[in-house]
Amino acid sequence: MPIFLLIMVNRNVLKKLSSFELEKYVIEGNRFTPEAVQMAFEVLEERGRTFTDEEKISIQNIIQNKRESEIAKKDEEIEDWKDHITTDSGAVRLYSRALLLSSSMFLGTFYGAFLLSLNFIKLKKYASAVFTMVFGIIYIPFQYYTYRFLMENGFSSSSRYSPEILPLILGPLILIIIWVLMMPKRLVYRAQSFILPVILGIAMLILIFINYQELFSSYFLLRLTKL
Repeated sequence: MPIFLLIMVNRNVLKKLSSFELEKYVIEGNRFTPEAVQMAFEVLEERGRTFTDEEKISIQNIIQNKRESEIAKKDEEIEDWKDHITTDSGAVRLYSRALLLSSSMFLGTFYGAFLLSLNFIKLKKYASAVFTMVFGIIYIPFQYYTYRFLMENGFSSSSRYSPEILPLILGPLILIIIWVLMMPKRLVYRAQSFILPVILGIAMLILIFINYQELFSSYFLLRLTKL
């Protein structure tokens, strides 16, 4: 819906309210959006409500404070999603978000889930570690059967946006969401050594190319060999 139509709809809704109800929109501490406060103010004026200069200033301050609060909240949400990696030697060592995302795409969600579980264990968040590991284990058959369903029901295509890649990218994205929701907010960390991920990666590569019972047929590396 275009923004101007949305504004008109909201305005029409407010016009159906009584003046007594609209007065609640222009008092300090109300829970309404700044746009709703502005529209309620305008509707009240249209109905003949006379506001003193002090009241107008107060209402505009309410609207401005709400807008600033919304902007601050959005900035905080953006900050929560940022990856706070550093080179500070005093920061805790964790496997980086970039490593989890990239390795999960090539080596599977289980691989990324294992590394993320190690991060949680390092931070002594054991419940999160168990949850993440269980997710990684469950995702192996989920990806397998979802891929088979898409292939057997004609959803596959030669397009780069073929639906069959959905289970391939969904797992890594969920891991990032788990990171954001379960990690301490805005945790500053430095990258952990690549030695263990490389060893585990070699083991995972062997499993992928053995492809027992075609369990890893949907994995990106095997798909590349078929191009």
